[in-house]
Amino acid sequence: MSGTARPRTEPRAWQRMLSGRRLDLLNPSPLDVELSDIAHGLARVARWNGQTSGDHAFSVAQHSLIVETIFRQLNRCGPEECLMALLHDAPEYVIGDMISPFKAVVGGGYKTVEKRLEAAVQLRFGLPAETPRSLKDKIKKADRIAAFFEATELAGFSRAEAAKFFGEPRGVTVEMLMIAPVPAVEAQRLFAARFEALEAERAGARERRA
Repeated sequence: MSGTARPRTEPRAWQRMLSGRRLDLLNPSPLDVELSDIAHGLARVARWNGQTSGDHAFSVAQHSLIVETIFRQLNRCGPEECLMALLHDAPEYVIGDMISPFKAVVGGGYKTVEKRLEAAVQLRFGLPAETPRSLKDKIKKADRIAAFFEATELAGFSRAEAAKFFGEPRGVTVEMLMIAPVPAVEAQRLFAARFEALEAERAGARERRA
């Protein structure tokens, strides 16, 4: 059978962002990462697969703000460490949030993409490509405390059940946190504003060192 062979085409692995960037999910470049895209995306990704109470979805953007608040409460830290806490779930602006039990089933492929995106995001904002282990552990502790309060206040967990999965929080109370879900546009605004505040603090610290 004769005929012209069809050219082989690679599957599309990039996503067009609202900023106009094309972000390659398999080999992301820091040059294609924009804060506006991160804030927009995270504000529209629901935590807990959307299984939370309230008139609005509880977004990853709002979760990130809570984690950074807890991280500051528990640690003496500079703006760079706080920024890494704020951005700890930044890859989810393109790959979405996946609950932990499902992540365990999916396995290494998801984690590989997540780590590459994390490195691209952090390099874009002048942070280390990989979060130091000691800092990652502190951020993870804040993340688990946030999950405890989200579980008990929004996702229908009893306090005993949440403590079993996430541990009993110490040094933080729910009154310290903005736990009531806010509209996506408000979560986006608050996330971007906190990012800009931390960037201003970083710039001020650099000037003082100069």
